[in-house]
Amino acid sequence: MKASPTDQNELLRLQTADTRLTQLDHAGRNLPQTAERAALQPEVDALSARWIARTGDLEDARAELKRVESDVEIVEARMARDTARAQQTSSIKDVQALESELAALRKRRDDLEEIELTVMERVEEYEGTLAAVEAERADLGGRVHALEAARGEELAKLDAQRSALAKDRAAIVSTIPADLIELYEKQRARYGLGAALLVRGVSMGSNVKLTESDLAVIRRAAPDEVVLCPDSGAILIRNEESGL
Repeated sequence: MKASPTDQNELLRLQTADTRLTQLDHAGRNLPQTAERAALQPEVDALSARWIARTGDLEDARAELKRVESDVEIVEARMARDTARAQQTSSIKDVQALESELAALRKRRDDLEEIELTVMERVEEYEGTLAAVEAERADLGGRVHALEAARGEELAKLDAQRSALAKDRAAIVSTIPADLIELYEKQRARYGLGAALLVRGVSMGSNVKLTESDLAVIRRAAPDEVVLCPDSGAILIRNEESGL
């Protein structure tokens, strides 16, 4: 393939842009905030599981308290009814029966009130435990939010750089012949590098000094002949630094 030395030299600018784009992509995938956020996930999951468990305990205790309170209300209603009946009846037998039932109801109420107190204490305990877990979640959530916000800011910066660089790359591509671009893209896709400068006999594509036989072949090539690096496969750019 033939291409003017000027066009070939432009490939170095294109390669610089592509290298920087690759670096930006790598930076975007490896932000420290991403790793820090991932490291927090087990703690987030553990706290979430604790919150669910503590919430379940509290809901169960509150439901139990509600049932006990309902039972107390039922017993007190029956006591009020029996007290009223005892006051209204003139039958000693009925009064004795009602007083016996009232005594049993008072015992039942006392037992329920003890249970109620125990459950209330358990509710207060669970509320305190849940509040502590929620405080931990709030603190951890703040750390997660800060990391995600910082990550978003860094990604926005990288995106802005990528966008500007993509425009520069498009401008460079527009000045280079299509067949040379096609070869460049082919070599870059295959080897990861499309073009490299030859500096004093060393290919910047492989960072290895070429053999004398390889250099002899390159020396014989016309300035407008496109040559490839025998080691890296990149288009080898020759100029006054090449040492030919």
